[in-house]
Amino acid sequence: MKRSGILNRHLSGALAELGHGDGVLVCDVGFPIPDRVKVVDLAFRAGVPSFAEVLEGLLAELVVEGATAAEEVREANPAASALLDKHFPKPTLVSHQQLKDMAWDARVVVRTGEASPYANVLLRCGVFF
Repeated sequence: MKRSGILNRHLSGALAELGHGDGVLVCDVGFPIPDRVKVVDLAFRAGVPSFAEVLEGLLAELVVEGATAAEEVREANPAASALLDKHFPKPTLVSHQQLKDMAWDARVVVRTGEASPYANVLLRCGVFF
């Protein structure tokens, strides 16, 4: 049994399969998830777990070389915007529709219980060497 870190077996296994350049979409409870993409659904209740909790946990375990979010987050969700700025000095911002289109290429989607607008980010995996 794992001692610490991400304990969810489905999420831990999905993360172990990632390679350089793979995408991990962390999304809110309302984000439309494409049918063919692997999903780890962590949503329990509205707000649980939060976007921040899940993002922080993933960043503790992954090497991330880039992040893409919806430009709408800047005005519609200052808390999520500040969280993204804290972790990513220059996130790529695209329209929400473009982010939804990019979800089709994600290797895995992690659905949170977040119930605030535009709390979504597509992480691009890097390498530790």
